[in-house]
Amino acid sequence: MSQIGLVVHPSRAIDGPLDALKRWAGGREVSVVQVRDSGQRRQVAVEGDGADCDVIVSIGGDGTTLAALRAGARAGRPVLGVACGSLGVLTAVAAHGIDGALERFSGGDWVPRPLPALDITGGGTRARFALNDAAIVRGGGGQLRLAASIDGILFARLAGDGCVVSTPIGSSAYALAAGGPLLTPDAEAFLLTPLPTHGGYHPPLVVSSTSTVELEVRGGYGGSRLEMDGQVVENELERLKVEYRPAAATLVGFVDQEPFLTGLRRRNILTDSPRILAERDPEAGRD
Repeated sequence: MSQIGLVVHPSRAIDGPLDALKRWAGGREVSVVQVRDSGQRRQVAVEGDGADCDVIVSIGGDGTTLAALRAGARAGRPVLGVACGSLGVLTAVAAHGIDGALERFSGGDWVPRPLPALDITGGGTRARFALNDAAIVRGGGGQLRLAASIDGILFARLAGDGCVVSTPIGSSAYALAAGGPLLTPDAEAFLLTPLPTHGGYHPPLVVSSTSTVELEVRGGYGGSRLEMDGQVVENELERLKVEYRPAAATLVGFVDQEPFLTGLRRRNILTDSPRILAERDPEAGRD
């Protein structure tokens, strides 16, 4: 390697892994630059172009890794996610393992994990992409009216808080909290999950990767807004088109890292039935 790009958490304590990365790079005459991102307010290295880097390293959590993946997608570079805190869905290694992960990447001992994106166009919004999800939500008081169609065929008209369109990785985030199903990371599909509504029946819908979701939006007196990967990007929407884009970004993975479902169980996002837990540990839950 000749250059490493950095994207860092804006406030979390990152001195340990950051110092380890710089020591590793300094010992191998590898330069370190900070890659520009709209959310970067913390300067830890000179600014550089992601396209000139061999790898972009995120130090923080899944949100920081999403920012790095957006930069990596634009630059065509892989992203190594380093967790400061608990390991998330997108972070491959814990903070104390950053030097070992860099050594493995440098030696070619890594697995590329291609991640899809959602291309969002239409209405007044310029073309954008989301790697986790796009949420169309009410901007304040009053219900949002929304009509969702798949390949020109009406799925549902609903009044309520809005909806979330998610990639497979994003299915374990906002969509899951809203009652949507999980998609495994390698599923070639995406997900439309209605948020709480005023009556009606419109379950979460798994959409083929070859299909197009069209959303017609009419906000209440509080208006509407579009959130992509957790960031508000536009207000007062009217019409959006969402399409699946395969292999939009590349995440650095390792053959021995924690599997997706195991990580969700460790973080208690997936939990066993209380009866099963009681059978395994009869003393659990007793006063």
